[in-house]
Amino acid sequence: MKTFVINHITREKRYAVLKDNIVEKLVIDQPKQHSSVGHIYLGIVEKVLPGMNAAFVAIGEEKSGYLHRDKLASFVLSDDERSVKASNSISSYVHQGQRILVQVEKDAAGTKGPRLTGVIELQGDHLIYMPQGRYVAVSKKLENDRIREEWRQFGYQMKEEAEGIVFRTSSQNQSHEALIAEMERLRLNYEEILQKASGLKKPGLVLACHSFIDEILDEIKNLDEGEIIVDDAGAKEYLQKNTDLPVSLYTGKESIFSAYRLEHEIEKALKRIVWLENGAYLIIDEAEALTVIDVNTGKFSGKTNLRETVLKTNEWAAVEAVRQIQLRDIGGMILIDFIDMKAEYDKKIILKRMEAELKKDKRRTNLIGFSPLGILQLTRKKTKPALSESVMTKCPTCEGTGRILSAETIVFRLERELWELRGSDYEAVLILASEEVEEIFSGEQDVHRKRMEDLLGMEIVFSKVKAEKPFYEIRQFGNKLELERKVY
Repeated sequence: MKTFVINHITREKRYAVLKDNIVEKLVIDQPKQHSSVGHIYLGIVEKVLPGMNAAFVAIGEEKSGYLHRDKLASFVLSDDERSVKASNSISSYVHQGQRILVQVEKDAAGTKGPRLTGVIELQGDHLIYMPQGRYVAVSKKLENDRIREEWRQFGYQMKEEAEGIVFRTSSQNQSHEALIAEMERLRLNYEEILQKASGLKKPGLVLACHSFIDEILDEIKNLDEGEIIVDDAGAKEYLQKNTDLPVSLYTGKESIFSAYRLEHEIEKALKRIVWLENGAYLIIDEAEALTVIDVNTGKFSGKTNLRETVLKTNEWAAVEAVRQIQLRDIGGMILIDFIDMKAEYDKKIILKRMEAELKKDKRRTNLIGFSPLGILQLTRKKTKPALSESVMTKCPTCEGTGRILSAETIVFRLERELWELRGSDYEAVLILASEEVEEIFSGEQDVHRKRMEDLLGMEIVFSKVKAEKPFYEIRQFGNKLELERKVY
């Protein structure tokens, strides 16, 4: 049974999904990081770039969005043959200054604006409706090919030529009549969107999707059993009206996440090293578009032979790696460096285990397989910042690299800068420096500093300052006595 613990009473909204008391999912929603994925905007094309087959579209937000040719409704609906469409420039399908309805596929990140699509998707309970999608698809979780084809043919019967439909997994439990009725509701919703967009004079938001509570409702709508615990009376009332699961109100003085020991889980989900129960561990390094997970045996030595030890560790690691990917909401390219397996049979076991675990993930994933170097490759759809991006910021000292220049490197840089001043008419120079830099520069009994003073023909006066990293600043030149008075 799943338990949803919702912290809704403060400005930062959070929820956790627990299955058998193990945390499956953590979501943190901060005001400054509200996701725009799914939002529909009226946009105006700012620039058309034939070389990139893309356009930049102003949507009334801080950053313009990026729209590829293949995501234009005019491209999708074109009757040209596929080879002709592929060779046509984006200029054949859109022009600068054109008003266009777009939807956010991926949030803005760093210097990049949001990624957009002109093929609008409206989410229903059992269908995804695309007014200009022109195709029918069936959830891949329906594995029976015959049943999938039956649904596909039904989709072509119920849609108009320009429309597109995706049957969600839950549609298999619905009657044709119920799905047709849902399709009609979605059509009406689209007409309302068009009317609202036609009334806008400049780029702007037409429809906002997925509030925090709505995201939770989407998570629980297909559950037959479970419980919801929330710390806000208003949210409790809204949830009770929209779900059949039992909803209870938490009224304790302690934060609801503290009471359910979830604060510690957040801390664990941000750590680089994740320990497995058997003493092995994972090292997780996240970059903007790539995440690397390294598997290590650690303290686990096995009971029989090396092959069994490696396979067992890799199996445990596969399960935990998928859990961490979901928990941290990691997207983009993911590489998992399992402990080296010589036998192809063992690799197939790990692949099957990964496939089974990834099927539980609602986000679209693509398990590519092992590379020639033995590294497992997969991708996971990224629509919003990962957990680490949501609650952490780059270190101002190392600027996100995890490394800073050593004190020795800074000292040698100072020596080179001073060397350029040799032969000047100054009596002394005042240098602000961190304690470590001053000590290394001066050396034991000031041997290095005296050597530099002789070479430069001037006295060197240090003023030590507290700094988070090795640091120096050449502050002033002048009389030695005057400079010594300014030492902090």
